[in-house]
Amino acid sequence: MTRFLAVHASTADPNMRQGIEHSVADPFLYLESVPVLESAGARAVVVRALESQRMEAVPGLRVHTIEALSGRPGVRPGAGNAELYAEALRDLGASALAVPPDFPVALADELRALGVGLEVAADLFVERRRRKSDTQVEGARRAGRAAMAGVSLVSDALARADVREGGRLYLEGEPLTCERLKVAIRHVWLDLGCEGSEMIVAHGPQTCIGHHSGSGTIRTGEPVTVDICPRDLATGIYSDVTRTFVHGEVNDELRTYYEVVKQSYDLVIEHARPGITAAELHRISAEPIAQAGFRTQLDRQPGEVLLEGYFHSLGHGIGLDIHEFPALNQNDTVLQAGEILAVEPGCYRQGFGGVRLEDCIVLTEDGNEVLTEHPFELTPVAAT
Repeated sequence: MTRFLAVHASTADPNMRQGIEHSVADPFLYLESVPVLESAGARAVVVRALESQRMEAVPGLRVHTIEALSGRPGVRPGAGNAELYAEALRDLGASALAVPPDFPVALADELRALGVGLEVAADLFVERRRRKSDTQVEGARRAGRAAMAGVSLVSDALARADVREGGRLYLEGEPLTCERLKVAIRHVWLDLGCEGSEMIVAHGPQTCIGHHSGSGTIRTGEPVTVDICPRDLATGIYSDVTRTFVHGEVNDELRTYYEVVKQSYDLVIEHARPGITAAELHRISAEPIAQAGFRTQLDRQPGEVLLEGYFHSLGHGIGLDIHEFPALNQNDTVLQAGEILAVEPGCYRQGFGGVRLEDCIVLTEDGNEVLTEHPFELTPVAAT
């Protein structure tokens, strides 16, 4: 049996939230036996009394409080958290523990000085988060609905906008800016039980700059990339959806980008399944884009910085973090049932912009299910 230990606030550390679904803003200790046994002490926490009642409602969880530990005979007056954690660990018979790579260094030094053995076990913490629970998948669905609502908001705004001087778009008498749309998206998310600050609403050449969040007034005829990542408040699970729109006439170059990226996306949905490697799925996604004459990561030379064509990976795992294992690039990771993946092929030209399309999928036993479905057309549609 492996015991592992994590200490952090569950609001800040996905490894804590994976074990304890409660949202706790202050650091606390979490201990789990792997695999979890149906016995007392298989899971335990050390928290302040303020959090104890919520923790005691968790089935099978053993709860220690800082206040009770500090009053024990033999415990030094004014003992710090490390000493109190070590006292609780002695009760639990846990003297050698696996910890995540980002375990606090100062606390690790203190615990080791108190006789607690700690070993970093990165793979353990990665693997236990790969297969999502039914509850987490439902959280991803809720976050996905919020993402799609945000995309719809942008589509509607673009469709209703009118063109003024210099091709700038106006809506209801005010400039239609990226900043204005991002604020409106956050309001929609809150109404749907989600939150998040990470989002891209970019226009024109900004759409070719990796993770440019977007700024300024949108113009007719240019690409608008909406790449948004709401987080479900109930579970902490993220979604990640991208669509590209063009107000007005779509020029031939953008239309070509859209067609090859949509072909890439369709191939990914067709082939994504347990047992395929990340490298193979990435290779499949690059085929139609390369066949159209655009550069991809597959023909990038060692040391070359590629900034045009399909210059990024296919995507990434997603869950309690926006970017989780596995990375969908040229690596030999074998994909597993229960993983949620964000797949996002794209094609771009510097100084001009590009097209990216993204959805979240969950791998089933024999294929995949798309969790986020929204129309792909470049032409925005007003809400009915």
